Amino acid sequence: MSLPKALEIGDLIPDFELQDQHGQWVKRKDFEGKPLVIFFYPKDHTPGCTAEACSFRDYEKEFQAAGAQVIGINDAEVSMHKSFADKFDLKYPVLSDPGHVVRKSFGAPGLLFNTVANRITYVTDGSHKVAYIFKSLFRANDHVSESLDYVQNLVHDTH
Repeated sequence: MSLPKALEIGDLIPDFELQDQHGQWVKRKDFEGKPLVIFFYPKDHTPGCTAEACSFRDYEKEFQAAGAQVIGINDAEVSMHKSFADKFDLKYPVLSDPGHVVRKSFGAPGLLFNTVANRITYVTDGSHKVAYIFKSLFRANDHVSESLDYVQNLVHDTH
């Protein structure tokens, strides 16, 4: 089975409904009118992924000031996300995507024969159309600086 066509700039992101680290259902539609910063990452409690998640945490106020909602997604179970979010004080939604259904609906690439999420971040505008994509497995912290810079410019461009 092949992936759907990879999302490109200007594409509307697919609808999704996944459970967060608290077992609450989170839908794309919950954030209508709000830019999203959705980062797919390989695995909770690993050095690069922990650094990335904590970096998004450290800049969450700046994302909120720009009107954007940060969302982390991988295929870990809700209980794993809860321990990860609790340990590192992650307040934004960390969503469980069993079987990579949502990641694959984005056409986002995977690793290890598509069984693990690659590290990719999508920034959308308020209508949830892709405005920016940043993909780098090894530059985990750059996902935050790249997407924050883009979101802040997105806000300034609309005023």
